[in-house]
Formats: sequence, structure tokens, C-alpha cells
Amino acid sequence: MMKPLSKHEEDYLKTIFYLFEKDPSQDAGSKELAAHLDISAASVSGMLKKLKEKGLVDHLKYGKISLTKDGKAVAINLIRKHRLWETFLHQHMNFSWDEVHDVAEQLEHIRSIKLIRELDRFLGFPERDPHGDPIPDESGNYHAKERLRLSSLAKGDVCRLVSVDDGSVSFLRYVSDIGLALSSEIKVIDLRSFDGSMLISYDGREENVSQKFADSIYVERC
Repeated sequence: MMKPLSKHEEDYLKTIFYLFEKDPSQDAGSKELAAHLDISAASVSGMLKKLKEKGLVDHLKYGKISLTKDGKAVAINLIRKHRLWETFLHQHMNFSWDEVHDVAEQLEHIRSIKLIRELDRFLGFPERDPHGDPIPDESGNYHAKERLRLSSLAKGDVCRLVSVDDGSVSFLRYVSDIGLALSSEIKVIDLRSFDGSMLISYDGREENVSQKFADSIYVERC
């Protein structure tokens, strides 16, 4: 039986999964992983070697990184725990959606299977976290809806906000400050080809948003 993984090792596996999940057509490479974690390439190489020896990743020296079946299972379980804790903090502990992430990062490493199972039961087996992301069930299954980036829509399109890609505190706070929330109905009023910004309307107000913002907002058509 494999020894319990360290927090550091678990974080690597989760990050690899996130990078892969963001663009399923490609696995994450060492360069992208180092940049995402803001650490040196040498540190990444050392950790990948350890994870490969444990049968959790497949990695070619100058190629791409992919998770093995066991590595993916560890990553999905971490994501399940993280998103359940975010949901609990948001619904029952008076944490706003821009406050839950950092605390859930600490709580996700708790190993008690019973605690997480009972947490899921207590919450009513939620399928989405406060940011609109799918919560895997105990078997690792989750339902990922087909999503569009707000930036992909055309003038006149109407959509509904379903999740956000940028989970940073500053971004989530900005989304809240301008009055947007999950399920907000958005209409694209105008597009500006010069800088990719767009004018949108929602809840009786209008807002000019940048391309970076529109790239970080996921929607579904109404």
C-alpha cells in the first residue's frame, strides 16, 4: 500500500488536473506547471520524478505530463473535498464566494472519509460549488455542463452566468462589486474589436468589461 501523500504532492496532482481540465485537448507541460505554481523548473522536475515513481503521473523529459488512473483519482478526490468545503463555508459559515477558497485549500487535505461523506450528506449532495463548478461524487463522477466563455458571444446574444474561471479573490470581489452573481442573465449590447472589450447589461444596469474579464466568465445561452 502506498504511503499517504504529502500536502505538497497532493497540490501538484490537483494542479496538473486543473491545467488538463482547462484544455482537455492537451496535457499540462513542465513549463506551464512551473509557471502556474510560480516555482523553478528544477523543483517541478524533482517532484514529477517522485510522483512518477509512485505511479501517479506519466511524464516524458521534454514532453507533456498526464495523470495515471491513480493520480487522477487523488486529484478528483481533493477537488471534491475542496468544493464541498467551499459550499459549507458559503452556505453555513457566512463566508462570501471570494473568501471560501483559501480556507478550503487548508481543509481539503483532511483525510477522514467519514467526515467528507457526512459533509456531503449534510449539504444535501450538492452538484455545484459557490463558483458554479461541478462537485464530484464519492465515486469521482461529476456532471460538467457545456460552457461558453462570455467573450465568444456576439452582439445581441443573451446568456446566463454559470461559473467563473478566475478564482482569485480580487476577481471574485470585482464580479460581486459590479452586481453579477451566478444565474445572472446577461445581454451583450456591444462589442469593441479594438481591444476585445464589450458592453453588457444585466439586472437593469450596464457595464463595460474587458476581454480578460469576458474570457474568465462562463455562460450558457438562454
